[in-house]
Amino acid sequence: MGWNVSRWKALPDSLDDRVQQLVVQLRRLKDRSGLSLSSMASKTGYSRSSWERYLNGKALAPREAVEELARVSGAEPTRLLVLHELAQEAWRREEVTAEAAAAPTRGAGARRAAPIGVLTAVLLGALVVGLLVAAPWSGHGDSGKDTAATAHGVYAYKPGKTYPCAVERKNGQLYAGYSTTRTAVLGQPGWDVVEAQCLLRYSGFDPGGVDGVYGEMTRRAVKRLQEKAGLATDGLVGPQTWKVLRR
Repeated sequence: MGWNVSRWKALPDSLDDRVQQLVVQLRRLKDRSGLSLSSMASKTGYSRSSWERYLNGKALAPREAVEELARVSGAEPTRLLVLHELAQEAWRREEVTAEAAAAPTRGAGARRAAPIGVLTAVLLGALVVGLLVAAPWSGHGDSGKDTAATAHGVYAYKPGKTYPCAVERKNGQLYAGYSTTRTAVLGQPGWDVVEAQCLLRYSGFDPGGVDGVYGEMTRRAVKRLQEKAGLATDGLVGPQTWKVLRR
């Protein structure tokens, strides 16, 4: 694409993959626009120091900042905002985890409250275990190995190759057996796309061949589904569109 990001500092390994994806895209927008941090501050209303933190993964850029950067760089914001939604969810989880880890060190009052915190953690742990046990095909969604996809091996595009669709309802959700994701942002060929194509066909929206490639026919089918569901008709599959496909 001609975007040079090699001059950027490496992002911390501890940063969630979804946050890293958003930061990388923001860096690319900045590079493509040719704007300095000072220019970005004057054009977006967010300070130079704020953009330094956002672009180095030290703070999560607000949704409004992402929209402003897309505007000043002439980019279409929809995909960025889907990435931001996923990154925000991951960031909040990290904050909750950090607060829980710091709680026992906040003085005597915190120490007295520790038994309640421990009880809460145990209950939450039991809830998570219950959800994992109930998950279709024992898949772990986008945060771990998707056993539905693993059962089919590594995806490789083969011209003319299509896949059968056997959609079933499990625990109130529709699944075709190729992926259990409910948040993946589709773009690259793969099992997530095969899953979406099967669910589109099941819902009466023809995506063309079920081949795992997110082509124009699939995009048009997604737009028709989104229009019927009252979603933004951007042709992109993200968390909100997955909700409609799964129900």
